[in-house]
Amino acid sequence: MPKKAGTSGRGQRDLKVKVKTARGRKLSSTRWLQRQLNDPYVRRAREEGYRGRAAYKILELDDKYRFLKPGARVVDLGCAPGGWSQVAVRRVNALGDTAGKPRGHVLAIDLQDVEPIPGAEIHRLDFLEEGADAAIKGWLGGRADVVMSDMAAASSGHKQTDHLRIVALCEAAAQLAFDVLEEGGTFVAKVLAGGAEDALQTELKRRFTKVANVKPPASRADSAEKFVIATGFRRREPEDRRLRPDSVLP
Repeated sequence: MPKKAGTSGRGQRDLKVKVKTARGRKLSSTRWLQRQLNDPYVRRAREEGYRGRAAYKILELDDKYRFLKPGARVVDLGCAPGGWSQVAVRRVNALGDTAGKPRGHVLAIDLQDVEPIPGAEIHRLDFLEEGADAAIKGWLGGRADVVMSDMAAASSGHKQTDHLRIVALCEAAAQLAFDVLEEGGTFVAKVLAGGAEDALQTELKRRFTKVANVKPPASRADSAEKFVIATGFRRREPEDRRLRPDSVLP
């Protein structure tokens, strides 16, 4: 495989951008900027027209689990800035670009205004509000095939508190998914490793046929984030609530 410019090779050195600490800029800000400038996913996102490196997380997850199929109806919770929705639009054929394939529907939801995304229907909505589930089903004209969420609560600077907040968000997203998903549907959401998500995992294993926890390559190595992928939604809860031995993906 040929080497790309700026990558390591025999007799070469990595070409990295170094950022000097400017007056008034904190050291942490300088480190963040340097990491952004040297991040290959950030560069790819700019080159390929995605709104952020997070797009590659959902791309890699879908490459493995194949839940964004042409014709699928997708709900993207907390969609801003829109990278996940951009990926979904292309993969479910929401613009009808692929002839002979069914045309999907991408519904992008967020608390804040989001710049238009070609092929996606965007609504400003707090999905925690009463009636949000009904509104989503109304916009879709039925139930969803996929509910996905890359949401994260605002950082408090306290690791345990932040972990609890993101797990609570994921639990709320899962509850919405239980109401709006079609039989056999998929739920994909970001969580943080830390232990408090045990109750969520148990509930997902009860409501879906298979549950996996994955850290895609695009997720930074120093990040505690991981993604739960629950497939095969069961609209009716199984009578036997015990965990089946085949309910967890390898």
